Amino acid sequence: MAHEIPYKIYLTEQEMPKTWYNVKAHMKTQHPPFLNPATGKPCTKADLQPVFCDECIDQELNETDEYIEIPEGIRDFYRMFRPSPLVRAYYLERLLDTPAEIYYKFEGNNTSGSHKLNSAAAQAYYAKKQGLKSITTETGAGQWGTALAMASAFYGLNLDVYMVKVSAEQKPYRREVIRTYGANVIPSPSDTTEAGRKILKEFPGTGGSLGCAISEAVEKAVSTPSCRYVLGSVLDHVLLHQSVIGLECKTAFEKYGIQPDTVIGCVGGGSNFGGLIAPFMGDKLDGKNDIDFIGVEPASCPSLTRGKFAYDFCDSAKITPLAKMYTLGCGFMPSPNHAGGLRYHGMSPVVSQLYHDGYLRAVSVEQSKVFEAAVMFAKCEGILPAPESSHAIRVAIDEALRCKAEGKKKTILFGLTGTGYFDLAAYKQYNDGTMTDYVPTEEDLAKGFASIPKL
Repeated sequence: MAHEIPYKIYLTEQEMPKTWYNVKAHMKTQHPPFLNPATGKPCTKADLQPVFCDECIDQELNETDEYIEIPEGIRDFYRMFRPSPLVRAYYLERLLDTPAEIYYKFEGNNTSGSHKLNSAAAQAYYAKKQGLKSITTETGAGQWGTALAMASAFYGLNLDVYMVKVSAEQKPYRREVIRTYGANVIPSPSDTTEAGRKILKEFPGTGGSLGCAISEAVEKAVSTPSCRYVLGSVLDHVLLHQSVIGLECKTAFEKYGIQPDTVIGCVGGGSNFGGLIAPFMGDKLDGKNDIDFIGVEPASCPSLTRGKFAYDFCDSAKITPLAKMYTLGCGFMPSPNHAGGLRYHGMSPVVSQLYHDGYLRAVSVEQSKVFEAAVMFAKCEGILPAPESSHAIRVAIDEALRCKAEGKKKTILFGLTGTGYFDLAAYKQYNDGTMTDYVPTEEDLAKGFASIPKL
């Protein structure tokens, strides 16, 4: 096969970004501020300091600086796995017989197996710099818990990980990787916190949710000396850290004079998608491109496509600040699908605002169709993708087939956020033909919407 463009486009270490890209500096409408649940007023830095690291709060509240420096201590960590490759999916293109050119940014080339290490390194670094002894967090599928365990070990911090119970049960080996790096793993909801006990009483036998796990992790952080809570998605500073993905893509494309027509990412909390699209979206907001941005979510947890744009709590126990976002309601209890990292009731305020303003679109897909695409991709491209990433693969394939049907040539970029080697229970279910597609009814959604606070 003659390749006009290399199968893998690698950047040099010198080309690795030295700054993060803050898309908020270009947004026409800033998302409304977080609200203090006790006062109903916009959160100040002082309100957030008992929960988050100081530097992360400053980044969270920064709406003006386009570029924010990546400290040398973080770039030292990044050098172990960045820059990551941008891959031309020649074999997928050939299988689909499409005129489309398909590229994917592969973020699974590190031990954590996903993009999550980009923000884990940053937040652990800032916690250490602040003089903290420990941090807490939640994890859904386990990628974030793994990444943060690695970063905590590197910077010398203690870590408690509240892992969504159904994921802890489905992925015992993922849990063991987290423990191997020295972190303590607690399946959530648990009886170790007030929030956990309350959720267990209200939903006996529940498999848990990210909202539940966040509640427990925040409670643990605020009740433990020299400890803070760190979050793997949703918040603005996490999207900021993930912008290294988009910046590297942009640099790699510019080397070959390529401009993507379509950029696709899976969306749960929004961090990888927000980071992938950030510099391209900044240009779109400035009128420099007309890229079609597509966020792909599971049909079982459709916060963008079926949610409400409203102020809601970021956790199930209603102890976190309120965020204006697309949400299914903090009381929404998702089905135990295999895309654990996408099982969150709300969406990043940045992504929500951009979606609300019409700068991107969203689609939802059923689980069986996602795994059909995952297997197709694995067979021709040689990587077993994570279920989360496979949502983006599904829609990239659909878009490429649309190009074939219409006889149009487009350049498609999607984010391959991680590998699926700890998700073999899901692949087994698909291979056995026992996988089912759960789509919440209007009645199911109404129960979740009822938990949205009336301000």
